[in-house]
Amino acid sequence: MQNLTEWLVWIKSITLKEIDLSLIRVKEVLARLHYGSHALVITVAGTNGKGSTVKALETIYLEAGFSVGAFTSPYLLHYNEQIRINGKSCDDATICDAFAKVKAHAGRIPLTPFEFGTLAALCVFSKQPLDVMILEVGLGGRLDAVNAIDADLSIVTTIAIDHVDWLGKTREAIGREKAGIFRQNRPAICGDFDPPSTLINYAKEIDAPLFAQNKQFGFKENKTSWDWWSLNTSLKDLKIPHLNCQNLSTALMAIELLQKSLFVPESVIRNALLKVTLPGRIQVIPGEIPQILDVSHNPHAVSLLANYLLKNPIEGKTYAVFSMLADKDIASTVEVIEKQIDRWHIAPLHIPRGSDKNTLEAIFQKIADWKMCETIVEAYEEILSKATKNDRIVVFGSFHTVGEILCYSSKSSLDFKSP
Repeated sequence: MQNLTEWLVWIKSITLKEIDLSLIRVKEVLARLHYGSHALVITVAGTNGKGSTVKALETIYLEAGFSVGAFTSPYLLHYNEQIRINGKSCDDATICDAFAKVKAHAGRIPLTPFEFGTLAALCVFSKQPLDVMILEVGLGGRLDAVNAIDADLSIVTTIAIDHVDWLGKTREAIGREKAGIFRQNRPAICGDFDPPSTLINYAKEIDAPLFAQNKQFGFKENKTSWDWWSLNTSLKDLKIPHLNCQNLSTALMAIELLQKSLFVPESVIRNALLKVTLPGRIQVIPGEIPQILDVSHNPHAVSLLANYLLKNPIEGKTYAVFSMLADKDIASTVEVIEKQIDRWHIAPLHIPRGSDKNTLEAIFQKIADWKMCETIVEAYEEILSKATKNDRIVVFGSFHTVGEILCYSSKSSLDFKSP
C-alpha cells in the first residue's frame, strides 16, 4: 500500500469467515506491538451521545492545557477525523505508518476492519506524550476492540435499542454489553436517565463505583442558562451550549472525578463548554433558508432532532433529505419525527449496508408527501430548487447521508462550517 487510500481499500476488503467474539486476538497484537502509554484513559460507550461526550472531554482538557488523544468513529468526510492529537486530525503518513506496523505484527492473526483501525490509533497514541486518551467504543462495549485497554474511568452515555443482532433485543441485554467496559475499583459513569438494572448490577459485582445521571449528578435547563450539580459541587448559570446538555453533564462528572489527576479550573470549564461543537449534531447552518444537519440514526437520537424542530417553529415548510442504513429501525425512526416534516425527499444509500429503494418505498407508503430520488445529492438539489424564504431543510438519518451533503458542500459555494 502506497498511500492512505490504498490502505483503506485493503482494510475494508478484510473479511473473516467467522467473527471471533473475544478480545484475545486484539490483545495478542497489542502485546506484539509492545503497546504502552502513561496517559490516563477514558473509555466512552453508549447508543447515542458518545461523540458529543468525547468532544466535550477533549475540548475541556485541551482548554486546560493538557495533551489529548481522541479516537472516534465513524467519520463524516475523512478517515483522519477518527484519530486526533490535540484537536487536530492525524496526517496520512502517520496513519499509514501505524497501519503498516499493525499489519506486520498481526501476522496471521485475523482482524476486523474496526479492530485494525483501533490498534492503529493506539499505535499512534503510544508515540505521543499524551496526558489523556479518550477512546470511543465502536459497537457495544464488552467485546469491542477498544475494551482491550483498561480504562481509568469508563462512561456509558445512553442505552437504547440498536444493533440487536449483536447486542440483544432489550435494554437490559444491551446495558450489560455496554457495562462490560467498567473496571474493578475504577469509577464508572452512566449518563442515561434510567440505567438498566443489568448495568447497575454489573458495576456492583465488580466493585466499580457508579455515578448515574439524576442520582449522583445531574443538570437543570433554564430559559437562558443551565445548571450542573454533583454530590460535591455545582456549576450555576452556565451559558446555553451548542450540544445536548445531557451529554455535557456526563462529561462534567468525568472531569470532576479526575480532578486530582487532571485539574481543570472552573473558569476553564465554563469557557470550554461554549467551544464544544461537533459537525452533524443538530448542526444549524443559518441563512435565508436555514439548514440542519444531524447524523441521528435511530429513534432515540431522532427524537432529539424532532424536539428541536418542535421548539423552533418556522413560518414555512420543513423539507427533509433522508436515508438510513438497512439494518436500522427505519420505520420507527420516521414515525418519531413524521409530524415535524412537511415534505420528504428520500434516496437509497449506495453502500453495502445502505437501504435500497424497495425498503424505503415500503416504509414511506404511509407518508403523505414524499419523493424518491436516485441519490442523496439529487434529493438535496431538488429541495434547494423548491425551498423558499421561511422554509428550512433538514438532512438526517445516517453519517453517510450527512457525509454526502458535507462532501457536496465542500465542492460548492455552500458554507457548512461548524457553529
